Amino acid sequence: MKRIFLIGLLAILGACSQAPNQGQAQGGFVGTDVTGADFPKPLALTDHTGKKRTMSDFAGKVVVLFFGYTHCPDVCPTTMADLRQTMKLLGDKSDQVQVLFVTVDPQRDTQEVLAQFVPAFDKRFIGMWGSQQEIAETLANFKIYASKVEDSGKSGYTIDHSAGTYVFDKQGKIRLYLEYGQKPANIASDLSKLLG
Repeated sequence: MKRIFLIGLLAILGACSQAPNQGQAQGGFVGTDVTGADFPKPLALTDHTGKKRTMSDFAGKVVVLFFGYTHCPDVCPTTMADLRQTMKLLGDKSDQVQVLFVTVDPQRDTQEVLAQFVPAFDKRFIGMWGSQQEIAETLANFKIYASKVEDSGKSGYTIDHSAGTYVFDKQGKIRLYLEYGQKPANIASDLSKLLG
């Protein structure tokens, strides 16, 4: 199911982009160039400090947007650790990058939980949350798949979700889609190109 959704998502994004293969060749990006794709609404959620945030708050920075949840057993902590390593590889340029972690599990990922989890990877990383409705609308807007799976373990449930990451340029335009498992060196290379 996730694979079918991802293929559909990439087809949609690819259809919206202007000559994605040509862009990859010209820009030399490792991630998928989705320049020209559009989302109906800008990101608008609350950060882990309680402040309302929109994408315009990060104008002038390259924004890395990842959707996950704090109880995730593998994909989310791995991705966050990779992004932490990416920031180290970027050196001084890392201050021009903003990583946003948007929860797909607002039931458990409260402001307090996100405030402990997200900055533990890098103090500059920001956790984003909202009501069940706000998160549902955000997931639909950004074409993110998320489905609760009942589990007999302590957590009670897990969430199957899209594992890729969006990257926006300094003007707030979407540019790249990074598939799960992308190596930090490759991510850093792509971000460096967008930073100029």
